[in-house]
Amino acid sequence: MTRSFLTILVVSMLASAATAGSIEGKVTPGDSVVYVDVIAGKTFPAPTQKALIDQKGLKFSPQLLVIQVGTTVEFQNDDSVQHNVFWPSVGGNRKLSHNLGTWPQGEKRPFKFDQPGVVPLLCNVHPEMSGYIIVSPTPYFAQTDAGGNYKIANVPDGKYTVVAWHDGVKQAKAVDVAGAGKADFAISK
Repeated sequence: MTRSFLTILVVSMLASAATAGSIEGKVTPGDSVVYVDVIAGKTFPAPTQKALIDQKGLKFSPQLLVIQVGTTVEFQNDDSVQHNVFWPSVGGNRKLSHNLGTWPQGEKRPFKFDQPGVVPLLCNVHPEMSGYIIVSPTPYFAQTDAGGNYKIANVPDGKYTVVAWHDGVKQAKAVDVAGAGKADFAISK
């Protein structure tokens, strides 16, 4: 290879690496999740890092968690009473319901979420406890801050469907990312 060919190759590689942008905006109301929906023909490796949902003060903490498909979530009981964790469906599919059982303080139970969708969390022992896991089909997702603002970083340039979710309601929009994309959502029941 000639020196000029190597220079062109390196410049080309750097230019293609710089084609990642971001999607940002605002969701009204806040306390929402935003993610890039399925990208046809693309698969993503499962994350190796586990997520944690604690049961403390008779609440799921966090009450809302967003993860990528393939993530293992550890459910931990930090209360002095026994807790149970179950979900009646994943993405509305009741065949994907699961019950982790009941366990005492100090124990964890893991579960790997292999299907995208909304996972409503419940406790058979304490019916007032509830929470949600949103399983994103892509690694491009964010939770809003208290003001409803979000930013999804490192999204490759392209055309996507972006979904916002809040308290059981979803809204989708088409977004073009060319360095940056913008999508605001107003979700109401």
